[in-house]
Amino acid sequence: MRARRAIPWLAGSLLFAAALLLAGCQRGEPLPFRLTQVTGHMPDLDFNLVNDQGKPATGADYRGKVVLLYFGYTHCPDVCPLTLAHLHVVMQRLGPLADGARILFVSVDPARDTPEVMHAYVNAFDKRAVGLTGKPGDIEALSKRYRSAFSREPDPGDGNYEVSHSSAIYIFDAQGHARLLSTPADSQDDLVHDLHLLLAPGAQP
Repeated sequence: MRARRAIPWLAGSLLFAAALLLAGCQRGEPLPFRLTQVTGHMPDLDFNLVNDQGKPATGADYRGKVVLLYFGYTHCPDVCPLTLAHLHVVMQRLGPLADGARILFVSVDPARDTPEVMHAYVNAFDKRAVGLTGKPGDIEALSKRYRSAFSREPDPGDGNYEVSHSSAIYIFDAQGHARLLSTPADSQDDLVHDLHLLLAPGAQP
């Protein structure tokens, strides 16, 4: 059942990525990156949420860092832990350059994902990961801002429910501009390659 619920969101992400890639090719633009480029197709990093320290957090707080934004939740049985483990390996492969990056894990399940829960969860994967939660309306607005999607099952009364969600990783440069979209179809090598380009000294804005 879980796989069937997740397929529409994954398919949507892949179709969106393919459309952007085709648009870039038709314009004859150079493609120095291997992942799907979204420069000019998505808005800058901007949000008002609460971080896993229980403090207000905004997109401006992460200026100067390359940001990898991912929507998920701590009770996720498979995709979220696999993605965070994948990103931890990516950070390890980047070496010292990884200090210039941050993984922002935005909860689509704020009812269960308190700052304390988020802190314990993300830190179990990588020290450069930050958990973000907040009001349901603020999270929904952020999801729509980046054309992500999620859907919660009704709570049966015991708090044991699942949430279907998109699985794309949104990558922003140090100036907060949306640059790349990574989907599960992309290889780890491609993600490492493109992050090197964004993190290298003198990287173009």
